[in-house]
Amino acid sequence: MEWLNYHHLLYFWTVAREHSVSKAAAALHVAQPTVSAQLRSLERSLGQKLFDRQGRHLRLTPEGEKVYRYADEIFSLGRELLHTVKGEPQHAPRRFRVGVSDALPKLTTYRLLEPALAMQPAFRLHVRIDKTERLLGELAVHVLDLVVADAPMMPSLKVRAFSHLLGETSVSIFGAAPLARAARRKFPASLHGAPMLLQTTNTAVRQSLDQWFDVHRIEPTIVGEVEDMAMLQTLGEHGLGLFAAPTVVRREICRRYKVAWVGELDRVREKFYAISVERRLTHPAVRLIADQAKQRLFG
Repeated sequence: MEWLNYHHLLYFWTVAREHSVSKAAAALHVAQPTVSAQLRSLERSLGQKLFDRQGRHLRLTPEGEKVYRYADEIFSLGRELLHTVKGEPQHAPRRFRVGVSDALPKLTTYRLLEPALAMQPAFRLHVRIDKTERLLGELAVHVLDLVVADAPMMPSLKVRAFSHLLGETSVSIFGAAPLARAARRKFPASLHGAPMLLQTTNTAVRQSLDQWFDVHRIEPTIVGEVEDMAMLQTLGEHGLGLFAAPTVVRREICRRYKVAWVGELDRVREKFYAISVERRLTHPAVRLIADQAKQRLFG
């Protein structure tokens, strides 16, 4: 069995926080060559380069960022262990680590997470936005407590986790005022030829929209394909094209992006899933999110 040298990991973690070997050496009260040797030993044992040098500073490589997240988690848990064993009060709130699929609309995701932010005693929310597959890998090794995604976990992924449907909503079309006024006439037929901003084809909502367009023989003029919903809505705000977003946050979208609602595509549904390592949800924040989603947001 391979063992991780936690002494090496501590030196790496300190360098990553200080962005400098010399500053890390000062913080650890050791000589610079000692820190450099420990870093090289860790890189050899992991088989990965962890830092790139930029001038006088060190920058984490993509693999280094991954190792840093694990190291930070390990040492945070170590501090919690000491406080617990010594019976000392925990001054920092408990951590709630959530991975959010980069394809999800951010306003709806905030509404989903909002109940957990108001919990007492409070949680310190850590949010990571990335591809669902990468987030599920971190969920599997307990770096994350929850992944929020637009689709259930694919059976082909070798991750022991369970998908819990939080709810679903219809999709509506929005746009800057001049585009919205024109599209509102004879909607939804007016979408044929209309300038549209769509999410990329790897997202669940885009696939549902494409099916709906095919069934109704509507061919919008696609002026842009954007994976990130916040960016897509910002482009829509500036009049580049109409866009689709969850009806459940219709008022917030219109207010936040200063756009107008065009109409609802009731047959196009967007779903939201909580993916957890728990078959039955027991984490208090996750349970609250699931309960409130069904009762208040999607009820």
